[in-house]
Amino acid sequence: SRIDTTGALHHVICRGIDRRKIFKDKEDYSLFLKRLGELLKETKTACFAWALIPNHFHLLLQTGNIPISSVMKRLLTGYAVNFNRRHRRCGHLFQNRYKSILCQKDSYLLELVRYIHLNPLRAKLVAEYRGLAGYPYCGHGVIMGRRQIEWQDAEYILSFFGNKPAEARSEYSRFVSSGIGQGKRPELTGGGLLRSNGGWSGIRALREAGNYQKGDERILGDGNFVQDVLEQAEERFKEKYRLKARGYNLEKLIKRVAEITQVTPDALLDSLRDAERTKARSILSYWATEKLGMPQAELAQILQRTQSAITYAVRRGKTIVEDNSYLLE
Repeated sequence: SRIDTTGALHHVICRGIDRRKIFKDKEDYSLFLKRLGELLKETKTACFAWALIPNHFHLLLQTGNIPISSVMKRLLTGYAVNFNRRHRRCGHLFQNRYKSILCQKDSYLLELVRYIHLNPLRAKLVAEYRGLAGYPYCGHGVIMGRRQIEWQDAEYILSFFGNKPAEARSEYSRFVSSGIGQGKRPELTGGGLLRSNGGWSGIRALREAGNYQKGDERILGDGNFVQDVLEQAEERFKEKYRLKARGYNLEKLIKRVAEITQVTPDALLDSLRDAERTKARSILSYWATEKLGMPQAELAQILQRTQSAITYAVRRGKTIVEDNSYLLE
């Protein structure tokens, strides 16, 4: 299963089925970027790097209000429907599940930015490095100041290279170009500690030296980072299944929220709106998604709200629960 948490950094890779093209013309690229930008802004998901290649794409995202899996589901489903309609085709557009690797930000952020932004050069979509900034379907040109895209956080990346924009762009460019000779880097596309340390031979060498570290194919980082992520994920999974084993479902959750807020279950689910109902629905949205793992799309249908409204309700509910020390049990 996928692992995620607020603020987590993800390297997302998605390929066309049978490695076929998922972008056939300029309008495909434009529609994909428009949809991506709208979703990132709506969900407060940060984007540090991206590159679109005719048969696949890379994104470097940081989880915002909702899990990356929800963002990607909406992005891929909507784009595939539009693509099939435009090109008069049917069936799956993407190959299996997209790959999402949770990455250790401190260690890998800049390495991943460089790797992702060099993709068009490796794919020979541009002839040489100087032309990379002009490639319109990659975030490198945005960081270099060649064009503006409001949903890409170029300033954050530039802050690592200097305080003055011109100086920072020059240093960033030198950093990216220095990675051209590294070629394909499998350790940055999945494998966590296992690949980062040179496969099982590297892991054995560490263990012979008394350094026992944890590896996971879904995570890219050192042993301590991998261990921390897995422990946090395990805690969330345990709580989810413990609550379900104790009979917690949406109906029981609604009754608990009604006890706390004095808003009746019927009022909580009706179509009227006021401050009391908004508070109750926010608490319900937060607990239903965070504690029971209910998809926001499903909750949106039950509460007769848009998915974006549920996203804001979850964030609002988290604040209400924490400020008032409300307990589910």
